[in-house]
Amino acid sequence: MAQQFLRHRREKLENLRSKGVLVYAERFDVTHTVLEALALEVGQTARIAGRLMAMRKFGKLSFAHLRDRSGSGQISFKKMQLDEDALFILSNVDIGDFIGVSGTIWKTQKGEVTLNVETLEFLSKSMMPLPDKFSGLKDQEAIYRQRYLDLLMNDGVQERFVTRSKVIRTIRRFLDDNDFMEVETPVLQAASSGAAARPFETEHHALKEKLYMRISPETYLKRLVAGGIERVYEIGKNFRNEGTDRSHLQEFTMLEWYAGYWDYKDNMRFIQELLRHVLMEATGSTVVEYQGQTLDFGAEWEVFDYREVVLKETGVDIMAHDTLEALAAEVSAKCPDVPVGKAKSIPALIDLLYKLTVRPKMIQPCFLIHHPTEMVPLARRNTDNPNVLDMFQVVVNTWEIVKAYSELVDPVDQKERVEAQQDMRDAGDDETMMMETDFIECMEYGMPPMSGLGLGIDRLVALLTGVDSLRDTVFFPNMRGKAPASAKAAEAPKTESDSE
Repeated sequence: MAQQFLRHRREKLENLRSKGVLVYAERFDVTHTVLEALALEVGQTARIAGRLMAMRKFGKLSFAHLRDRSGSGQISFKKMQLDEDALFILSNVDIGDFIGVSGTIWKTQKGEVTLNVETLEFLSKSMMPLPDKFSGLKDQEAIYRQRYLDLLMNDGVQERFVTRSKVIRTIRRFLDDNDFMEVETPVLQAASSGAAARPFETEHHALKEKLYMRISPETYLKRLVAGGIERVYEIGKNFRNEGTDRSHLQEFTMLEWYAGYWDYKDNMRFIQELLRHVLMEATGSTVVEYQGQTLDFGAEWEVFDYREVVLKETGVDIMAHDTLEALAAEVSAKCPDVPVGKAKSIPALIDLLYKLTVRPKMIQPCFLIHHPTEMVPLARRNTDNPNVLDMFQVVVNTWEIVKAYSELVDPVDQKERVEAQQDMRDAGDDETMMMETDFIECMEYGMPPMSGLGLGIDRLVALLTGVDSLRDTVFFPNMRGKAPASAKAAEAPKTESDSE
């Protein structure tokens, strides 16, 4: 069937070429987008261009829908008003082709604003038929592999990515207005640092050195603060060699910032202000309806202490044990569904216990504060209780969308804690940090007090647009295996016809 459609379109392409039509044009002058043209008064003229999405023929009058970046709108063809060349092009055009038209605005008997075509130019031939527009594009793998068809055929997809763009643009403007400077730091790094994650490894052939795709820009941004750029931020890609699920991508977009002379409480206030501002700009409200849940970012955010909330939910005191074996024994006794064998260190087991028992119940926007010291080696210990960190996370609808803390700027303490991370790595936990001696050296030259924050852009966009998988928030997510030779999604409609 596909070969039949392809042959049919090739015949039309050759027909056009035989009459001297340039089937892949160089350019076309437009005066309006489609929606701008259809907002004109009756009798006004416009030149528009786009992809032909549908056509209905009624004898000597035909109606079609033309789509460009602004949206889709109706155009009409009155055969008595078209010259011989335009009629020939019209007889050889297919759904999916790109055309340029000029004409005059009028209204149909049903009152629909339409551009009546007076001149027609062929711009580009589509050799593959679009999916059936009534059923759209439903195959999930094809949606991700052929996002261009998803954007064309499925309602709301373009709007979702417009929201993503608006979110990032608003964040940038907000940070710029608060005296932050946008910077860029290395993606290829000599050591995997800044987060608890397994990195992707690569090799620099010329230097004959192993490198790691960054899991976080943290230590490089802190170097810039030490150099006197006291407020810095970066929006960019991080890479983590971990499993895929609806809330994790191996390649994802993070916002990370650092502010000299702030502590974590300053960041708690600032992130609330930022998120509420972003929501108002992107959606017009601080209330988000997400798959049956009403999430109120404008209300007071509850604050949970890490140790207390785990103890209340599980009966396990995560601070009461000095060895992995002792903690694992208590977790096994009180929470038998937690697979303690997967955890290779105390921090890993604490994190697993929290994620399986506490986090699933955190729905409204809230703060989780005072994580155990072992959890994050780059965070500052609390002055009154050195067993916990001056740290918080923002959790919404069970997703951690923000992590932030007062930064550790003591080079001696930092070196000891990274060495402890290295010991855990040697014991089998490959999600611990590597030693960065040049970062420790930077700290030895002196760093001001500061607080940093990381925000997952993909997770925030998912919440604001109502999708349950981060793959729906990026244009081209990574997929398992190779794309099929003939994509299921692009199967042709049941009939290759110019009529609906």
